[in-house]
Amino acid sequence: MPRAKRNKPYNPAKAHDRKSRDLPRNAEVATVEVDNPLALEPGEKIVTLRSIRNDPLARLHSHRQIDEAQYQGGRAFQSDWERAERGPRAVDPTREYVDGGQMREPITEGQRKAVLRLNRAERELGADGSALVHDVLVHGLTMEQVGERRGLRTQRWKDYFARRFCECLDRLALIYGFATANPAKTPPR
Repeated sequence: MPRAKRNKPYNPAKAHDRKSRDLPRNAEVATVEVDNPLALEPGEKIVTLRSIRNDPLARLHSHRQIDEAQYQGGRAFQSDWERAERGPRAVDPTREYVDGGQMREPITEGQRKAVLRLNRAERELGADGSALVHDVLVHGLTMEQVGERRGLRTQRWKDYFARRFCECLDRLALIYGFATANPAKTPPR
C-alpha cells in the first residue's frame, strides 16, 4: 500500500522559476536591466531580454556604440514621430455606406507639441541629418541599407553614415534635454 503524501507548508524560496530558456530560431536579443514591476521596494531591478533584430537603436545601445543620452534622445524622437503621425484610418465594413467622407478628427495638443519638437529637430539636424535619422529611427534601416538606398556601398560610406548618425543622436539628446551643451570636463588621470 502506497504512503499518503503529507502537505508541506508553502516555501516562497522554492517558487517556480518562470525564466524562459529557449528562443526562436531567428532571435537576436540583448540583456537589459529594467525596474521590477512587481517590486516591493522602489528601485529594484530585474534583468530581461529585449529583441534587437528590427531595432537599430537598441542594437547600437546594447553593443555600447551609443550612450544612454543618445539612446533616450532617439527614443524621444521616435515617440514624437508616432504621436504626430496621422495615418490612414481603417474602413469599418459594418457601418452603413455614406457618400462623402468623414470629418477629420481634430489635432490634439500632444500631436501639436510633438510636431513642433520634430520641426525644431529637423531644423537643427539639417536636411541630410534629418533624412538619415528618419531612415534609421522611423524606417529601421541599418547603415548598410542607408548606403545602398543612396547608391553608396563601400565600407567608407557605412562608417561615415555611422559617425553622422551618432552626431545626429548627440543633437537629439541636446534637443530633448537628455544631455547638456557643454559636458563637464573630467581632469586627466
